[in-house]
Amino acid sequence: MQTNKRVALVTGASSGIGEAAALKLIAAGYKVYGTSRRGAQAGQRAFPMLALDVTDDASVKAAIDELLRLEGRIDLLVNNAGFGLGPAAAEESSIDQVRALFETNVFGVVRVSNAVLPTMRKQGSGRILNVGSGLGIIPAPFNAHYAATKHALEGYSESLDHEVRGFGVRVAVIQPGVTRTAFDASVTPSDRPLAAYEASREKYLVAFESAMRAADSAESVADTIVLAANRQTPLLRYPSGKVARQGAFARRFLPRGFFDKVLHKQFGLG
Repeated sequence: MQTNKRVALVTGASSGIGEAAALKLIAAGYKVYGTSRRGAQAGQRAFPMLALDVTDDASVKAAIDELLRLEGRIDLLVNNAGFGLGPAAAEESSIDQVRALFETNVFGVVRVSNAVLPTMRKQGSGRILNVGSGLGIIPAPFNAHYAATKHALEGYSESLDHEVRGFGVRVAVIQPGVTRTAFDASVTPSDRPLAAYEASREKYLVAFESAMRAADSAESVADTIVLAANRQTPLLRYPSGKVARQGAFARRFLPRGFFDKVLHKQFGLG
């Protein structure tokens, strides 16, 4: 039975930011479907779960086809599925490991967006929110490849927004700072660690653990997602939380040399 409510699809909704966003969108009046690779087997939730593997073309098509069969439309896509590496220096990951990261964090976003855009264009309306990161603005040490995926989302989203706004579709990037979720517990370690980086990695971890003590909640990022979903004239970028907003401001206005000194001091680098 189709609903008169706006229909939202949230990828990676089994936990963390995705699950929090789905619940907040329900409270805001949306009919929400979540996705994970396990689908309904991921457990009972307040919203239906569809099986969707963002790295698989057939899986993406099947999930979107099922959503359209059930609802006949899609008004909002939140591309949230993703994972991280490390903390690892850039040379500590093989090309295969980096390729897998891009397959999920970038190509997965492209796959799902491409799957919903024909329907949104036909409707003459729709919104795509891509969950990026503060690391898409500030590429911190020991996050080179993850930061690269989030920088890629920045460019992809801005270009796509130019292309589709004439069809009534808008695209925006959500930029969380450090967030308290289970995300870090599922981060993939580098597949070729090097002893040369251990000392500086330990200093980075001290700084990271300090940042985690003041981290934002998944619910606060979800509030930003709802704000971006409902704003009549959307912004292109939504830094989420005080740290992300301060970082975006500093990156934009501080001289590069001074900014680097602050960053290196924060992470104990020489």
